[in-house]
Parts: sequence; C-alpha cells; structure tokens
Amino acid sequence: MLDLHPAAREVARLVDGVTDDQLSAASPADCDARTLLDHLMGLTLAFTWAAEKSTPPEASGPPTSSGANLDPDWRSVLPGRLDTLADAWSKPSAWDGMTEAGGVTLPGEVIGVVALDEIVMHGWDLARATGQDFRCDPASIEAVLGFTARSAEPEQAASREGLFGPVVPVPEDAPAFDRALGFAGRDPAWTA
Repeated sequence: MLDLHPAAREVARLVDGVTDDQLSAASPADCDARTLLDHLMGLTLAFTWAAEKSTPPEASGPPTSSGANLDPDWRSVLPGRLDTLADAWSKPSAWDGMTEAGGVTLPGEVIGVVALDEIVMHGWDLARATGQDFRCDPASIEAVLGFTARSAEPEQAASREGLFGPVVPVPEDAPAFDRALGFAGRDPAWTA
C-alpha cells in the first residue's frame, strides 16, 4: 500500500494558488490549465470509485477532459475529491483484487500506483502551468519512478500509448523525480 495523502495535499495546495488569469496557461500535458483541472476533477472520481470497486457503468471508459466542462466550483470541490481519493486508497481492500478505472481493469495494487502517478504527474503539470513550485514526498517519487521506468521499457510500448508521451532523455545521474518525468514523456526543464 502507498499513502496517496502527501501527493493529494500537494495538488490541493497548488489548486489554492491558481489564479483566474492562469486558467488559459499552457501546461506540459499539452492542454491548458483549465482542461488539466477538469481532468483532475474526473480522475479523482474515477480512482476513488476504483478504490471502492464501485465504478458506475456510465463512468466506464477513458476520461474526456475539456476546459469548457470545468465545474465552476472546482476551487472548493477538487481539494475535497483529492482528500476522498487518498482516504479511499488508505484502506487495504482498495489494493486487493481486481478493479477498473478509465475503462481498464487491472489488479488494485496496479491501479493504486496509477492513481498516485496521475496525481503526481498532473500536479507537476499544474505547478508548471501556473508558475508554482512542486514538492513531492520521497515515497511517492520512488513509486512513480518505478512505475514510469517500467512503462518506458520497449516491451511496454503498446501499454503506455495514451498514458505517456515518448520518453524524454534525462541523465542517469539526474534527481529521481526528473528521471520519472522523463520516463513519463515530460521534459523536467519545461516552462510555459
């Protein structure tokens, strides 16, 4: 089991620092901050349902994000959803058996790591888009680095499609989080 609370708290902190004029800012996720926030709103629900093994039939399938769909109350709703997501994954039952998120069925222990990766990567995306510092706890860095490194192996090419972009070369002696970003197809030096 991994603790998703530190990553969830970091993204909630970042949400608090987003100004209205930053919503149209570009992000490393190839979308503007508004669309990124809508994606975070949706993924928090999907991965909470996955932890609870209660995905509604209408929520099955890959998420579609659009800045036009961003809930006007995102500033208050998203931090609560992040907290609920982290709480859901703090239960041992979330990590057992099979579960589904975004139309993909995998073991809970895999979906839990994907949930953490989504929070961390999109938290970093949001920080970069809005000019904020991003802080990631060591345990989350280790888990995300392991996940992204495995996804960057040549035999994983098909499974990473749609999840990550092409690997960005990062020196082997770079900080662990920079290497995780590179494996996830992000340039650690990205700026708006």
